[in-house]
Amino acid sequence: QVQLVESGGGLVQAGGSLRLSCAASGGTFSWYHMGWFRQAPGKEREFVAGISRSGGSTYYADSVKGRFTISRDNAKNTVYLQVNSLKPDDTAVYYCAADGPTTGWIVPRTEGEYDDWGQGTQVTVSS
Repeated sequence: QVQLVESGGGLVQAGGSLRLSCAASGGTFSWYHMGWFRQAPGKEREFVAGISRSGGSTYYADSVKGRFTISRDNAKNTVYLQVNSLKPDDTAVYYCAADGPTTGWIVPRTEGEYDDWGQGTQVTVSS
């Protein structure tokens, strides 16, 4: 089991940017695929981006492609989500999640495939 703590959320105007961070502890970080999800008020939690254990493969929801970038620093046990060109529809609580420890190659894209979750960080985009 790994513990996850997100940070970096806040209030930003449309078109702005933020860098979300998720610090992991309690496990061998490089054995975990990592993902970012978000949940807007009244909506289900949805997949945003995922990254493989080594960082060599990344995946994105269609709604964020070209605007969001997921990355990781295994030496710092941290995964990042750079969010650019923000829109009011991006307003949500953003969660990071860990899948592992695993030797598998497939990065999960559904909520149920992730084992550990952070508490979330709020991102609010004003118009």
